[in-house]
Amino acid sequence: MALQIDSVDRKLLRALQVDSRKSVQVLGEAVGLSASACHRRLKALEEQGLIEGYRAVLNAGRLGYSMQFFIEVGLTSQSEAVLEAFEAAVQDIPEVLECHLMAGQSDYILRVVCQDHEDFERLHRRLSARLPGVARIHSNMSIRTVKARTGLPI
Repeated sequence: MALQIDSVDRKLLRALQVDSRKSVQVLGEAVGLSASACHRRLKALEEQGLIEGYRAVLNAGRLGYSMQFFIEVGLTSQSEAVLEAFEAAVQDIPEVLECHLMAGQSDYILRVVCQDHEDFERLHRRLSARLPGVARIHSNMSIRTVKARTGLPI
């Protein structure tokens, strides 16, 4: 269930999504609060779980990860044990940036990054061998990212 927040908190959250490195003073000025009032609101938003953390957005290509794939995974079973084992195992594969449990044709979709085709082949073999309960893997290569947004439409 969504928490109710006021317009000042919305402005504050929007400003953080644009640049979370801004000081409390600058954020406060942007939303019409003193630095101390802004700090209190930020603390409250963190305690309510609305702010989960502060991260840098890295350029994957400049770090050598020029390839991105979306991998559809079908499991042998939908039992709780198989789902839990799969989800635990996928946590240990650093190239897997996201893992989504799906409703539809695939059980999971993974978003992965690789440096090149050889790197992807190694990852594909690891996924097939290391992930429990896998019956089927179907890979889709992203040619170009058209839209990538980390901020929520608040």
